[in-house]
Amino acid sequence: MKKYFCNPVNINYRYQFNQDTTQGNQIIIDREAADPSMILFRGRYYIFASMTLGVWVSDDLVKWENHRLPDSLPLYDYAPDVRVMGEYVYFCASKRGEACNFYRTKDVLNGPYEEIPGTFDFWDPNLFVDDDGRVYFYWGCASVKPIWGVELDPETMKPIGEKKGLIWGDSFSKGFERMGEDNSILPLTSEELDAAVKAFMKKQGIPEDMEIPEVQLDMLKGYLGKAPYIEGAWMNKFNGKYYLQYAFAGAQYNIYGDGVYVADSPLGDFKPLKSNPYSFNPGGFMPGAGHGSTMEDKAGNLWHTATMRISVQHSFERRVGIWQAGLDEEGDLFCNQRYGDWPMSLEEGEKQDPWREPEWYLLSYQKAVTASSYEEGKGPEKAADENVQTWWRAATEEPGQWLQMDLGEAYDVHAVQINFADDKIKIPVPGEIHQTSQPRYIDDRDHLTRWTLEGSLDGKEWFMLEDKSQAKTDLTHDFLVWEEGKQIRFLKLTILAVAYDQKPCISGLRVFGRGSVAPAKAPKFTAKRLNEIDMEVSIEDSGATGYNILWGLSPDKLYHSYLLFGTEKRIGALMKGSEYYVRVDAFNENGITHGQTVMLGRG
Repeated sequence: MKKYFCNPVNINYRYQFNQDTTQGNQIIIDREAADPSMILFRGRYYIFASMTLGVWVSDDLVKWENHRLPDSLPLYDYAPDVRVMGEYVYFCASKRGEACNFYRTKDVLNGPYEEIPGTFDFWDPNLFVDDDGRVYFYWGCASVKPIWGVELDPETMKPIGEKKGLIWGDSFSKGFERMGEDNSILPLTSEELDAAVKAFMKKQGIPEDMEIPEVQLDMLKGYLGKAPYIEGAWMNKFNGKYYLQYAFAGAQYNIYGDGVYVADSPLGDFKPLKSNPYSFNPGGFMPGAGHGSTMEDKAGNLWHTATMRISVQHSFERRVGIWQAGLDEEGDLFCNQRYGDWPMSLEEGEKQDPWREPEWYLLSYQKAVTASSYEEGKGPEKAADENVQTWWRAATEEPGQWLQMDLGEAYDVHAVQINFADDKIKIPVPGEIHQTSQPRYIDDRDHLTRWTLEGSLDGKEWFMLEDKSQAKTDLTHDFLVWEEGKQIRFLKLTILAVAYDQKPCISGLRVFGRGSVAPAKAPKFTAKRLNEIDMEVSIEDSGATGYNILWGLSPDKLYHSYLLFGTEKRIGALMKGSEYYVRVDAFNENGITHGQTVMLGRG
């Protein structure tokens, strides 16, 4: 049976009351879920994500439910790692300066969870069980330290031998590891960093010969050096090879992604995959695809889940996405994110083509939108600009505020995604701030998001598409599907209730379906290498809605993509010394048209 989903995962994301110690302990309110570990256990799928207080459960990878976990687990610690080991599910999470415990259970939802006392501290952990039953552990989250690995005793979870550095950051040869929007920040060299540290110490009146604790020195170097964090380890084994993935560049940037190193043994020596990055989704409505996990489903398909970025109210305002992945004949691990936040189909229980294209196309980009009211600078057009960082905001909290979109003509509409945003919420903290790595309180109350969605062919006679006026859910990225399609020109969203009775905000009223005329023409473009790790693509506008820049190591391995609505883009995600091929596809309301593939060269 065919089912459909659309990123980010359609679930009730929890509100965070973050105490920002850099801004006088100001409370910043936003929603967050990140760093997902996804597993298959006893026929069901589970996602454990940071700052959710629970676990998401699904039977089909499409419909997810949120279940509260016991408070005995470290739910306020980041990057929960979950792996199946025998008849148990093992759980742990991040904590600096304090030994991190392990927990295990035979029943994820009901427990009990048995505690195994930890013996060392770690951040961004990952447990891996090899085919021979030996257990290995990986962790790390720093700009000046590597991803570490060590073998563990499966009974005591104590290290066997010394830890080993496995992956070190190298943003001078791997462009995608650089921080900043579109990988725009180049780190300091070691000489420049030493000089910056000395200058900082002098400015602060710290003697040069004063010994600074290693942890503090590492943090200082990370701050001054503009080197990206290397974090979020996850290990898979395929065909006798060990694939260690890691996150790069920072969760607050559009280029947050995952790379992969490969070795013949669990502790290396690891070498970077030639086709890196593995998970990379810098364009579209909601970008980002970093710090995740890779899992095989019931039918043998590979799936990757990772963190998507909003980062407006707070740098860690984030969501979770899922994409199909795969392994090619040469052993390269890939992830299909060409249309990473468009509706995709899933044939439950069947093997499927990981490179299948969307069946439905974006109909709503820059279409005319009106509203019942709006605040200056946050007009209704923001709901149709395909940018999650902008939104329409009503001028009043009064229930019944509405958005109306005119698609310009009647289309065969198959899906709508309604994306709610949060904007400077000011309410008292409803509980006690937890003094963890990021002081915060997570609201575990069930809020309500209620609305109706109507359709029309003429803007006068309306019919109900979806009535959620009595809904008991709080789905901020709700996704509606009509597989057979509905003829619609006008859509009207009326908002009846949102969390905390705030002014309703919509970052995207996204409509998908099919038009009846020809797809866009294949675009003409030029692609040139600016240097060893950057390229620039210039597209001759063909009248398309948008374009998708694809690149990779060969014409049949264009594993990377950047979806954009302009015609010029610098892409800073290349690997030094690699030869690339580039293609630009065009899309509109009627389909996707592939362009010609050209060679970029080594640079």
